[in-house]
Parts: sequence; C-alpha cells; structure tokens
Amino acid sequence: MQLHHDKHHVGYTNNLNAALEKHPDWAGSKSIEEILKTYSTAPDDIKNALRNHGGGFYNHSLFWLMMTPKKDQAPSGAVADAITEAFGSVDAFKQQFSDSAKKIFGSGWEWLVLDNGKLALTSTPNQDSPVTQGKIPILGLDVWEHAYYIDVGPDRAKYIDNWWHIVNWDDVAKRFDSAKK
Repeated sequence: MQLHHDKHHVGYTNNLNAALEKHPDWAGSKSIEEILKTYSTAPDDIKNALRNHGGGFYNHSLFWLMMTPKKDQAPSGAVADAITEAFGSVDAFKQQFSDSAKKIFGSGWEWLVLDNGKLALTSTPNQDSPVTQGKIPILGLDVWEHAYYIDVGPDRAKYIDNWWHIVNWDDVAKRFDSAKK
C-alpha cells in the first residue's frame, strides 16, 4: 500500500493540480466533489484530466480512510441497519460486494453508494467516481492491479477477501451519517 499511496495517489494529485493550474478561473473555489460533478463543463483541454486524475485523487482520498489497522471491525448503528435493510444482512452485502468486485473487467472500483437516498452497489471503470453520476460513495474498493499485485500477485479474490479484515467501519458510518443529512 505504501507504493500505491506514494506513487499512484501522488501521481493523480500532481496531474489534477497541473490541469487545474491551466484554468484556475474555471475551478475557482470548487471542492473536488464539485469539480467531479461538473468536469464536463470544464475547458476541453482539461476534461479528461479532471475525470481521470480528479477521480483518482478523490477515490484514493476516500480509500485510505476506509481502511484501518484495527482488524475485523463490524458495522454497527444506522449503517449496519441500512445495509441489512438493503441487502438482507451484512454478510449478504459483503458477498454481493465481493462478487461484483471480482467480476470487474480490467481496472476499476466497486462501491457501496447512496443513490437517491437508498444504498446500492455500483462499479466504475478506471478512476471514474460515483460522484459524476450523482451518487454518494459510502465504501469503495480499488481493484486496479496496482492495489494488490505486489502483495498477492494476480489473485484479486484473495485481495478482496483480505480487505474485509481492515475495513474502517467507523469511517463508513460517518460517511453514511453525513450523506443522510
């Protein structure tokens, strides 16, 4: 994960900043969420950079917070109740999320999102963010090979199964509670 953070995330950050420097008047004081929601209105020469590098920056910024060194936490409170309501149980949710993440072709992300007030699963290719689709990310998993290849080689399934042991459910609960307001 150190290489993932120090090289990939830093690269997205630097490339996003370089794109924004080309048109500071367009970005103004927009948050990264606002930039992603409106990237299609940006000047043509930076649209792709905002989508790709802005998405990479944003997705990874969330990703690091969604993990913890505290092993095997469990969701509780409102987020656990909402997951159970939407998916039948927390275990059923984990299975559906994992199955979907394992099926992503190539590079992308698996997400638990709030979509029109309801929890749902969605996958995004490359560094696309659910924010560009009007959805609020609650939990996300990077399934690009750079996220796991050094640790488990090409075994995406093992990476996904291992990831559940370090999900930061406190962070997920905060994100869910904030999105529901």
